[in-house]
Amino acid sequence: MTTTAPGTRKTPGRSLPRRTRRGRGVMSSTGLYVATGVAALLFLMPFYVLVRNALSTDAQITGEDWTFFPTDVRWGNVTAPFDDSRVPFARSLWNSTVVAVLHTVGVLLVCSLAGYGLARIPYRHADKVFYLVLGTLMVPTAVTFVPSFVLVSSLGWVDSYRGLIVPGLFSGFTCFLFRQYFLGFPRELEEAARVDGLGHWGAYWRVVVPNSLNFFAAIATITFINGWNSFLWPLVIGQDPGAWTVQVALSSYTTGQTVVFHQIFMATAISIVPLLFVFLFLQRWLVQGIAQTGIKG
Repeated sequence: MTTTAPGTRKTPGRSLPRRTRRGRGVMSSTGLYVATGVAALLFLMPFYVLVRNALSTDAQITGEDWTFFPTDVRWGNVTAPFDDSRVPFARSLWNSTVVAVLHTVGVLLVCSLAGYGLARIPYRHADKVFYLVLGTLMVPTAVTFVPSFVLVSSLGWVDSYRGLIVPGLFSGFTCFLFRQYFLGFPRELEEAARVDGLGHWGAYWRVVVPNSLNFFAAIATITFINGWNSFLWPLVIGQDPGAWTVQVALSSYTTGQTVVFHQIFMATAISIVPLLFVFLFLQRWLVQGIAQTGIKG
């Protein structure tokens, strides 16, 4: 039997560990905020350099004395890419918008239908078709680049939106993501639709799509960014300056004879504005949609 000396007070057994856990929790939260702040600064650093150089002169960009922000801000640099007669920058922005939007819509339609068919329509060779789709992910893009160009050229689609958009409408990886998502979609909703007399197409269009907008928005965001940033295929197909996309136009500012630094930085800053708006508008659906695919990363 344990006795306590007179005049002494028994210390609760759990008070010290509780304070210790609380202190560790505060330290952990502080470390998390510090790490997040450092990561945010590192992430924003390229954007700071981009904006800083876009509003500077070439001498301030290449000079030895680096200032945090130019003392003489050149707001006139904003119109410099549009005033250059060598590069149709405004036209390239329009071409990239058309290509990225139509590419996104086409990929969503084609890949979602393919993924829904693989997940919901039972037929004899469904697994074989799915394995063939996965097999396309193992084929390097360089292997199919020349055959794709020969096919597009034979169809007369060079320097056209069709040549820029149609070859990329199917993506094996996007089809795989849609299949994984539809496998986890509640079958009860589709069965209720079939009781009402809807077939596979009706169930897909009237039930599945309206209840999958988060996932569609996430895939749309990724597809739009990839379509906007595409360079090699538009470079080969868009041989005429009138068919250039914005990425091809940016590459034309650097030549073997001249490099106009402030113009390159300003054109680059302008070209990322549409991506920024798209990401800010759809960011809340991005993580939720990818999490619903059932892929554990």
